[in-house]
Amino acid sequence: MRAVEDLRAADRPAAALTAAAKRLMKPRLAEALRGSWLGHPLHPLMITVPIGAWVCASALDARPGNEDAARRLTAIGLAAAPPAVVLGLADYADLNRRQRRVGVVHAIANTAALACFTASYAARKREAHIGGKVLSLLGLAAMGAGGALGGHLAYAQGAGVFRWQRPLAAAAPTGDRQFAGSAQG
Repeated sequence: MRAVEDLRAADRPAAALTAAAKRLMKPRLAEALRGSWLGHPLHPLMITVPIGAWVCASALDARPGNEDAARRLTAIGLAAAPPAVVLGLADYADLNRRQRRVGVVHAIANTAALACFTASYAARKREAHIGGKVLSLLGLAAMGAGGALGGHLAYAQGAGVFRWQRPLAAAAPTGDRQFAGSAQG
């Protein structure tokens, strides 16, 4: 994951994505899409819908007779993906250079996953069930890579952490002040 932070080849696509995000997202809209009104980022909440739908579709693929349910779950994931993308784009413009590098590779991996699940749905619609299952497995692999990068953004790089909270040292009870500096760093 740290190698992606140093991936200078990602700078040009990251700059293009940043410019697009800033052009599409007016400040108030971006703030609302980032979850300021909730006090919590919205992108991590929204991504659970396509992930859950696609994982469940693949689980149903393990047994014959679930083809229709797996196709429907694949469609639900596809319907939930665009809002997740928009919410991620709203977060993107606020990232620093190293985070943007990880973010653009995260977006590329998830775009590959979305392409696989779109193709899976098309195959399932044509009743090419084996092809749909294989494409779903490829989508899960790409989604796993994208998710790992998204987790790295949030947990290792702290993207969006403490965005709307008061400084932790001011909010922490006296006994917790020793941890306040390390939580923000």
